[in-house]
Amino acid sequence: MDTYALVLDCLTGLPIIQGWPEMKNLLVKASSRKPRAWQLPILACRAVGGRDEQAIPEAASIACLQLSIILIDDMLDSDPRGVHHQVGAPAAANFACAFLAAGLDAITLSGTEPDIKFGSICNLIRMVLITAYGQKLDVEGITDEDSYWRIVRTKSSPFFGSALYIGALAGGASMAIALQIERFGDLYGEMIQIQDDLNDTMAVPASPDWLPGRGTLPILYAEVVDHPSRQRFLELRKIITNPESLVEAQKILIRCGAVSYCIDQLLRRHRAAKEILEAIPVPHEEELEGLLDGIRKPVEELFASTGLQIQLGFFEDLSGA
Repeated sequence: MDTYALVLDCLTGLPIIQGWPEMKNLLVKASSRKPRAWQLPILACRAVGGRDEQAIPEAASIACLQLSIILIDDMLDSDPRGVHHQVGAPAAANFACAFLAAGLDAITLSGTEPDIKFGSICNLIRMVLITAYGQKLDVEGITDEDSYWRIVRTKSSPFFGSALYIGALAGGASMAIALQIERFGDLYGEMIQIQDDLNDTMAVPASPDWLPGRGTLPILYAEVVDHPSRQRFLELRKIITNPESLVEAQKILIRCGAVSYCIDQLLRRHRAAKEILEAIPVPHEEELEGLLDGIRKPVEELFASTGLQIQLGFFEDLSGA
């Protein structure tokens, strides 16, 4: 079953989207990239014993809410890749509002039982509000490790927890089980953020996260931890668009322990998520366990491509956890 096609069918069937070609085009373009987040409600639904089609409205909701969050995030971050550069900030802001409403509408207009609808919508509203607060904190900037994790736990992880929560409800799970799955999703979201930070930091050419006012966990570590190359790293960040400066800065990230620290944080969350998953009485926990396995491979590939094979030893704990 092509869940992306089913999600598109669900959304393009909404009256407002039928008469708004530009909004439909953004959905089609996003769907072509097959975002992994769109699958999360369906995976949670399967895990609790439900059928894929039971969670299509929830997947459609997450698709719209993700687009809304990305549109806003790109404007707040002045991301050069943002849609607002193509359509203008006012239009992008309007699209963000429209996708937010459409995401909730996808559930309210579905054939889902009223109590499940209510539980899902309440959860999504809370998630959107917490995420907005996280966006505010992110704009104010990361000053230390505490502020970094505060932003991750408000801006990043709630989305993943909600996506799994509403999928579990759609599959027939009790609220107690859905809440456990949501906590698992929160940790998964934190792991996704760490993984993205590693990928963005080691990307060539320099990603926007190297720009002043932005930062990833490896960069933050190299800037605030006392190590012999700290001052040199701070100087290199000012000229990071120079390819040679980027290479040297990335070597410092490896040498000073920033990358190892990120792996340690991944391991801690992986273990905690596994413990939660093992305690949840669901018939198909492998559907959720596969999400954790999906974190490992991209990081291993990143290490291999950057000569960091020595760091792969950290993942022995992942296999034996």
